[in-house]
Amino acid sequence: MATATAPEPPASEPSSGPASEPLPLDGVTVVAVEQAVSAPFATRQLADLGARVIKVERPDGGDFARGYDTAAHGLASHFVWANRGKESIALDLKDPRGREVLHGLLAGADVFVQNLAQGAAARLGLDSAALCARYPRLVAVDVSGYGPEGPYAHKRAYDMLVQCEAGLVSVTGTPEQPVKAGIPAADIAAAMYAFSGVLAALLRRGVTGRGGRVEVSMLDALAEWMGHPLHHTMHGGEQPVRTGLAHAVIAPYDAYPTADGDRVLLSVQNDREWVRLARQVLERPELADDPAYATNTARTSNREKTDAVVAEALGRLGADEAIGRLEAAGIACARLNSVAQLAGHPQLAARDRWREVGSPAGPLRALLPPIGLPGGAAPHMGAVPALGEHTEALLRALGMADAQISELRRDGVIG
Repeated sequence: MATATAPEPPASEPSSGPASEPLPLDGVTVVAVEQAVSAPFATRQLADLGARVIKVERPDGGDFARGYDTAAHGLASHFVWANRGKESIALDLKDPRGREVLHGLLAGADVFVQNLAQGAAARLGLDSAALCARYPRLVAVDVSGYGPEGPYAHKRAYDMLVQCEAGLVSVTGTPEQPVKAGIPAADIAAAMYAFSGVLAALLRRGVTGRGGRVEVSMLDALAEWMGHPLHHTMHGGEQPVRTGLAHAVIAPYDAYPTADGDRVLLSVQNDREWVRLARQVLERPELADDPAYATNTARTSNREKTDAVVAEALGRLGADEAIGRLEAAGIACARLNSVAQLAGHPQLAARDRWREVGSPAGPLRALLPPIGLPGGAAPHMGAVPALGEHTEALLRALGMADAQISELRRDGVIG
């Protein structure tokens, strides 16, 4: 099969200022055999920075995250979040002809990312070792649950399971009940290390001329994020207790109900702040020097009484008034927002953080990526692809004739 340049992706949104620098990954091509969250979220970060990402999906349904829910105007919310700005090719990699097409794409690629079940990529000849031997300039990324060796290598690794194995669930929740994080923390941790690993490998390739392997496991990534409780336990001999929204060693540090039904979280970091809280917010100046409250050690020892006096004072105030008093006193505070309140957050609106991206269901709101590059081109926030939307264009760019494409479609090799 001839290798040709694939069609150009849509141009990034232009910057509104003077001539700007291009996005840092303009000209980088990523091929991804990915599913769920960990690899797709990593490659979406690359797409946001200008990389062209070609997403390889199964013809019979594609990335199974497409079927998680229908909350985003009929599309799956996980999929919409993690897959904007990509091109989708529906390809059966179990068929040798499908693998030939994939290698045609890899011949012109800079990065390959996969998070298939452990051993599946190797059986297809798509593990990082095999690909780097065949394509010396390729950066090849293997994202797994537990890593390529060891007793857990072939264990199923869904996000909640890895949160449990990594101990995150043991430190999250209330004293009575451990809970998993409300977001896929293990998936996101692995995604962000895969993302930064690709950037590091591309920098190294710029010096050496060679790509190389990148390995990331969900357990390794989340174990790193467990650094504070891990070191506290290993070196202090005691695991931090679960405290809900409170802090294990600081008081007051919790969310307190207000008169209008909201909850306001505050944090007193030192004894000087306690004095200001007592005098200016609680309007209980006698507590500023009371030995039962005057030091953080005393307040944590008397946590129930400390929380009670704070809750009694804030319970007389509306959330706006409570926030106003706390901010005037220089006390760190926040509203306990719902997800809907996040979607309407005034800070995000004031900083113009929202955009619209295309999708098979029409325009969808999406946040700008967190990495800002002032003076450069705007992030590439392309559409969420339909399954196999770009299959024919990519095959034609590889030099494939109409008759060949029709044959592959007839035989179910493409979708």
